[in-house]
Amino acid sequence: MIQLDHQATHQALPWGPLIGALRERFALGCEVPARHVHEIPNPGGSRTTSLIMPAWIPGRCYGVKIVNIAPGNHATGLPGLHASYSLFDARTGAPLAVIDGTALTTRRTAAASALAASFMARVNARHLLVVGAGAVARCLPEAYRAVRPIERVSVWARRTDQAQALARDWCAAGWDACAVTDLPAACAQADVVSCATMAQEPLIHGAWLPDGVHLDLIGGFTPTMREADDACFVAARLMIDTEEALLKSGDLLGPMSRGVFRADDVRGTLTTLCKGVAVGRKNAQERTVFKSVGTALEDLAGAMLIAYPADR
Repeated sequence: MIQLDHQATHQALPWGPLIGALRERFALGCEVPARHVHEIPNPGGSRTTSLIMPAWIPGRCYGVKIVNIAPGNHATGLPGLHASYSLFDARTGAPLAVIDGTALTTRRTAAASALAASFMARVNARHLLVVGAGAVARCLPEAYRAVRPIERVSVWARRTDQAQALARDWCAAGWDACAVTDLPAACAQADVVSCATMAQEPLIHGAWLPDGVHLDLIGGFTPTMREADDACFVAARLMIDTEEALLKSGDLLGPMSRGVFRADDVRGTLTTLCKGVAVGRKNAQERTVFKSVGTALEDLAGAMLIAYPADR
């Protein structure tokens, strides 16, 4: 049985093969039942939320991720989220791998955005604006460069010092990167705007976005979270990762409730894109928007890449 810690999991999931594995799995599909959500009360009134996310391919493998969210951890200096992933042989039940679920989630989330961009961003997209400075944000330039000729990276975060530190790290890795404080101006200059935040109110306004931009919305995975205002969706070509996004994302639920667009205005999902049924972009001038909330299919695809390296 394979056992991988945080660093080893990152190293075992290079961007090109991981994006390819996601593309294949979205096209071929797998069984993804609804996630289980459990609230665990603790002394003193705090609660830990545990998510159990299974997926399987009949006759081949079964995987399950357990994600534990403890908001009170910030008081002790611990991360608020911890996760582990277990992969099994579906026929025998024998364990195949135990993987750091936090690193797996980070990698597959960034890779899913890059996969969407391979269909939706302009083929000559060179300037990426990252909004946010967390773990997923840190991965986005390399993930995007696997599918588009990204040369320049800007980063904005609520805390300027965090954006500056991330830009310094990217520069040290050879990127042409800088932190920005004027978010409207940065949006106007970008080919791709990728948001990976925990925002409760819109950070990105449609009035700031130029023609032809690709907007990638990674945060906003609950009904109370939003990264984009209503204007971002007006006259835009909208795609989602799965149909679940229409039930969970505040970025979508709010505009739909106000009549900005309807559910049937969504042009496709990662499944229909990867099957060649949906068209990600029709011309260089249209604005494209991708909204993701994550799916256990992506975790399974990443875990299989680790457990079955000969299939790369």
